[in-house]
Amino acid sequence: MSDQTTFRTALLDPEHPVPNGLLDGAGNPAGARFSVYRNNVAVSLTEALEQTFPIIHKLIGEENFRAVAGFYLRAHPPTSPILSHYGEGFPAFLERFEPLSHLGYLPDTARLEHALVHSYHAADAPPLNPAIFSETAPDDLPSLVLKLAPSVQLLRSPWPIHGIWRFNTEDAAPQPPGEAQDVLITRPDFDPLPRLLPPGGGTFIATLTQSVPLGTATDAATAEAPDFDLASLLSLLLQDSALTEATLKDHT
Repeated sequence: MSDQTTFRTALLDPEHPVPNGLLDGAGNPAGARFSVYRNNVAVSLTEALEQTFPIIHKLIGEENFRAVAGFYLRAHPPTSPILSHYGEGFPAFLERFEPLSHLGYLPDTARLEHALVHSYHAADAPPLNPAIFSETAPDDLPSLVLKLAPSVQLLRSPWPIHGIWRFNTEDAAPQPPGEAQDVLITRPDFDPLPRLLPPGGGTFIATLTQSVPLGTATDAATAEAPDFDLASLLSLLLQDSALTEATLKDHT
């Protein structure tokens, strides 16, 4: 084990001893100071996780969250100096964390929370001019290939993750329904916004991400939900500045 690996392991795990030969600024063994530094690192990383996953923190409670965070940070040290990036692997970690396996909705709820952070930090992109739809010949509309903004995130879950998010962030929100939910995260202004998608909406958005024409995405959505409302979803995407480009397939 390299000195660097030994240091990192000891830094993240209080069960490990202070690395041999580590001295403080006065040339003395760094035991006490290293312990303080180790504690500060653990606290900072745990607080970063709390900020990214406030709903998970609320659902399992302060004590449990800090315990889970301790296991996570020892197994997944930071790979970026930017603390807001920390926790990308937390949803998958929750999926494998046996003590919380009875709370099957936690991983996807965490994925929604992380997607909100990802959306917040995503690059800006000029929104699509809605006039493209009136300026395109009706027969050519199905051939339009739409591009989603970098801030747009799609989550498809067998759990009511939008309902869970609302219930834990909004006053007087209803209890989450007992059904699967697809969620679209957009960023109409500065803050990301989770949108509950109607039946067929998740399939429509997922198909759009494959750079296929509008008609193909609509057919896929309608096959899943015969009453799929294309006009309403397009209106929402335009309203939230979630579309950035529209090109005819034959011209790509």
